[in-house]
Amino acid sequence: LELGQLGGQVIVEWPQGERFKIARTVSAGQFRMGIQKSKDWFLASGELQIDDSRVLNMRELLELTAESSGKFIPLGQGRFLALTVEFRKRLDELRTFGELSGDGVKMHPLTAPMLEELAAEVGACKTDKHWKTHIRRLGEARDLKPKVPSTFQGELRDYQVTGFEWMVRLAHWGVGACLADDMGLGKTIQALAVILTRAADGPTLVIAPTSVGANWIREAARFAPTLNVIRFGDGDRKEVIESAGPFDLIVCTYGLLALESEMLCQRSWETIVLDEAQAIKNMATKRSKAAMELSGGFKLITTGTPIENHLGELWNQFRFINPGLLGSIKSFNNRFAAPIERDRDKSVGKKLRRLIHPFILRRTKNQVLDELPPRTEIMMQVELSDDEASMYEALRRAAVDKLAAGGVQANEQRFQIFAEIMKLRRMCCNPKLVAPKTKITGSKLEVFGEVLSELLDNRHKALVFSQFVDHLAIIRKYLEANGVTYQYLDGSTTVKQRQKRIDAFQAGEGDVFLISLRAGGLGLNLTAADYVIHMDPWWNPAVEDQASDRAHRIGQQRPVTVYRLVTTGTIEEKIVELHHRKRHLADSLLEGADMSGKLSADDLLRLLRDA
Repeated sequence: LELGQLGGQVIVEWPQGERFKIARTVSAGQFRMGIQKSKDWFLASGELQIDDSRVLNMRELLELTAESSGKFIPLGQGRFLALTVEFRKRLDELRTFGELSGDGVKMHPLTAPMLEELAAEVGACKTDKHWKTHIRRLGEARDLKPKVPSTFQGELRDYQVTGFEWMVRLAHWGVGACLADDMGLGKTIQALAVILTRAADGPTLVIAPTSVGANWIREAARFAPTLNVIRFGDGDRKEVIESAGPFDLIVCTYGLLALESEMLCQRSWETIVLDEAQAIKNMATKRSKAAMELSGGFKLITTGTPIENHLGELWNQFRFINPGLLGSIKSFNNRFAAPIERDRDKSVGKKLRRLIHPFILRRTKNQVLDELPPRTEIMMQVELSDDEASMYEALRRAAVDKLAAGGVQANEQRFQIFAEIMKLRRMCCNPKLVAPKTKITGSKLEVFGEVLSELLDNRHKALVFSQFVDHLAIIRKYLEANGVTYQYLDGSTTVKQRQKRIDAFQAGEGDVFLISLRAGGLGLNLTAADYVIHMDPWWNPAVEDQASDRAHRIGQQRPVTVYRLVTTGTIEEKIVELHHRKRHLADSLLEGADMSGKLSADDLLRLLRDA
């Protein structure tokens, strides 16, 4: 190409003697395009004049670029078309985000920002009235300068004002939003400010886990007292839904969403918020199916972990706020999930980020909270005693032999491996969890006792997490035997008792708060503690991070230290290594990940054999 630009000074030929020719270098400026509405899509078409004898339409151009990489596109008979880097990038985006149709490509209306950029670069673009109306509304949303309602009783931080304005603009455009801020950055109050701006036009429905629903009621009473907050489930449910009107905010649990979906889906809501929206990550669950049937003017999901296991979870949550944007699950897996998760294709990851970027907002504590005290994470290695090590190794070998014996169908093998791994993980916590009558003392409990003694001597308070309730029971007995005051919370704790114990701990009653990881990882503000101790590693480091954020959040005045107790030479070390190896998925798109859901039976067996 460069030699050809020298004109008659050189003659360019293949070494074999066969001639070839670069037609010319083409930029978007030489492309003519048209955009028009086609049912629920926009159809982009166009053509490129190669020379006097050849014209390529949009579809032909996209198919040719799909067959080659780089800037040179083969036209046949030794001819090549050179594209500028920027034009090639635009064509790749059209092919990735659109669907070939006729002579052009169908684009989802929410890809308008990208299509708009291309339209501004091409030599000529003819559009219909539907496209012009769509772009005008997008422009209005961009230019909108939302004001926090005067009835909002509180002062939003700068980053919270930014989040509020971003959500109001998307609502004006008519699209949904995913607020994915770090835990503890005030997603609820940002959402309440948005709800207030829309409350006069109709009722709001908030779906939240049972543990978080009470927090919504308290926060609404504090920051948005003009809202009439109703806990769904009390009284005549049908009457509550049918009579809901402006300024009514109905707080419903995910359990009741699944149970009363027909009733909740019969009416249209002005605003719908799914809090801790990872609750609908699995498309096959009743709660997910019920959520997809809800009808609302503005749909908002709030979650600190939009990706926990795999990209299919992100797809399902986006299916709620902006259906169709990411295509069908089959199309999404082929275009994005497989290349990103299986092939580690960074270029596809960038394209997915670009596609979802306008509709997802994520800020981390380090980015926005300069005044938040530092957080230190310490991995404490626990050496098993000789008796524990022998017991662990016997369990491991028995598990390997049992699985090697076979006799289990392929689809059941994974569950059986998980069951054997679970025994080893419980053994690492305390031998009594797998052999209740054993006299062996748990090394992890001894290390915990040493750490706790030092913390209490220095007037610190600690949150202690375990995923196993019976492990917490052992720790509970230890605290009682040593005269340590504590609060306790697990999945069986009632909502009323839960709040009572939280308030008591915050008021200074108890030096330790024992918490089940699953029951207490969300919706708690426990800034009275400045130490967090994780007694056992969970597959998903994001869940552990959420739990640690119960102490490291707005309102914390002291530095926070997080201890993770991990037994050396065991399955626990393998899980921690897995955290480091597999964290790339959500790190590349957001933050925090859990790839355990994508491990094959062979991967799990390898963990078991190497542990």
